[in-house]
Amino acid sequence: MEEGERLMLRFGLFLLLLIGLAGCAEAQTPATAPETLTAPTPIASQPAPPRNMPLECEGIFEQGGLASCRTLPNTTVKIGRSDDDYYTETSNDDGIIIIGFDRDESRAFVQAVPPKDAEFAPSDKLSFDFTPRDWDTSRIDGLPPSQVSTFTEAQLKRIRASSAKKKTGFASRAETMGFLDGFTLPINEFRKTTNFGAQRILNGEPKKPHYGVDLAAPIGTPIMAPADGIVSLADNDLYFEGAMVLLDHGQGLISMYLHVNDILVEDGQAVKRGETIATVGSKGRSTGPHLCWRLKWRNRNLDPELITKWTERAQTAR
Repeated sequence: MEEGERLMLRFGLFLLLLIGLAGCAEAQTPATAPETLTAPTPIASQPAPPRNMPLECEGIFEQGGLASCRTLPNTTVKIGRSDDDYYTETSNDDGIIIIGFDRDESRAFVQAVPPKDAEFAPSDKLSFDFTPRDWDTSRIDGLPPSQVSTFTEAQLKRIRASSAKKKTGFASRAETMGFLDGFTLPINEFRKTTNFGAQRILNGEPKKPHYGVDLAAPIGTPIMAPADGIVSLADNDLYFEGAMVLLDHGQGLISMYLHVNDILVEDGQAVKRGETIATVGSKGRSTGPHLCWRLKWRNRNLDPELITKWTERAQTAR
């Protein structure tokens, strides 16, 4: 074999060897591994939103009316006309709070507010719009000027002294819950002469509205407590009222008995519904024997006769 042929043969064998090695290397190269799917990071569970504070109310939702509300014990309750015009009170150990609506209120809301770091959110806001009531006009003429607008220095001194006594009586905050069963009328037989809220005109001069109900009856007619309470004032020497008894029925709800003849209770005494506390008279600024019966809740003037209708309705529902 010629030298050139031998060279060609060696070159061919070398090529075959390279091709074989390349094939082996390709056969041994692993296939590309499938892309690994990463599980999504679990979303942290969100805590459930806090429950709203419980709050429910029932009563007389009118000007001069009264409602009894229930929430959690010792809870702050907002009461007002708007978010910028409100005040707060606190429910008692049973979660009860009473709310009065003044003669001239046109709207009101109630909302229970939890303490800081509590598990509750504020309650739903209970809102009330009041239909304006029609008020009577009450004219009284022939009163002594000293009972209307012309006062001597000595009379002004008596008026200031009377106001101080009444302020003390109205500041009473008895623990009793005497209002829970409502109110009955304080006199059995009478003739109503003036409605609550009547615009007063005395000797021709417009004055504050009449915040009581006038019940005419003979002098000496028994006046009975319309609900359980504590006597917060029993005074026989007040300038305009003459002789007056105040009963605290709890949470600042105070009933008033003006112009009485005989006072039969004393300051601090506990009385029960139906117990005689005084007798009808005509003392102070009065033109004849009658009882001026009033009801206040924390400086709001309520209609006591209206509250008795709530009592009648509750008793009928039982």
